[in-house]
Amino acid sequence: MSRCLQKRVQLLIKTRDGLKGILNSYDNELLHSPEHSPQLVARLEEAEDTVQKVEAHTAEMEVQLSQALEEAGNQKKKAEMLEAELRLLKSQESTKELSFFVAREGVNALRLKIEELESERSQLEEEKRALELKLKQVGNHDSSKTKVLHLSENPASLAKRQHLQEQANLREECQRLRERVQVLESGGSLPETSEGAGGLPEAAVSLPSTSEVTELKTELESEKKKNQRLKEIFHSKIQEFRKVYYTLTGYQIDMTCESQYRVTSMYAEHKEDCLIFRAVKPNSPKMQLMETEFSKTLGEIIDLHLHQQKSFPAFLSALTLDLVSRQTVA
Repeated sequence: MSRCLQKRVQLLIKTRDGLKGILNSYDNELLHSPEHSPQLVARLEEAEDTVQKVEAHTAEMEVQLSQALEEAGNQKKKAEMLEAELRLLKSQESTKELSFFVAREGVNALRLKIEELESERSQLEEEKRALELKLKQVGNHDSSKTKVLHLSENPASLAKRQHLQEQANLREECQRLRERVQVLESGGSLPETSEGAGGLPEAAVSLPSTSEVTELKTELESEKKKNQRLKEIFHSKIQEFRKVYYTLTGYQIDMTCESQYRVTSMYAEHKEDCLIFRAVKPNSPKMQLMETEFSKTLGEIIDLHLHQQKSFPAFLSALTLDLVSRQTVA
């Protein structure tokens, strides 16, 4: 849009220079002519008024152009800052999600270890009952026929003591694992320790608190709202600029597809009267006029301003004057 305003300003400057040339020619004729008619004087004053209006309009357009460029630069800087903040928040959110995943995996591993230890304890209890049954069977003997030898270190008593010790160790390990699971589920953290009794390394795992997660979600929603508000402001400014451009130039420009634009004049006699311009290459300032039913009726204007002068602003200006003259005649 700023480029179109610049082209418009250049066109107005050329028009101003042309009118000044006309005024100078009138002045020369009046200086060398002994007599001049009141009609020429009136036309001269009218031309001077037109030049002053064009100069005032050119100055106004230049001010609007500088304001539009400054506003666009400020909005672009704000958008870049918001995008950087949004990327930072997304990276922080990814880190928190990774912490949740690691903690969840740690909890699952601890639960599996508890189940394995409880299963092992059940097996040991079964073995204990079997050994006790065998001891009872051994104890049913005839004292008259059987001689009992008492060993200083009874293997059965030793096995029983070892079994009881293993049970105590397993119970302590299960209790420690249950406490770790409760701490992890409540969102706490575990300090680094050496390998436990069960042989599992105890790593430090931490979970973010619920308040931190809620705060991050709130900040993310706030940034999303700011971004949406910024988009709405951009859209509003663009619509305002399009209305001003339409009022000042008399043309409405719509993008129909990639690198193709439909131009409609406010003085068009029919709604379907429009011009189609297409960029020679993507993102190229060079344009070419596509053939439409309306453009077929503009052979003389196209030949003069596009083929000979190669000026799109002159072509659109001439078209505006032609359409206005048609409505005036009608």
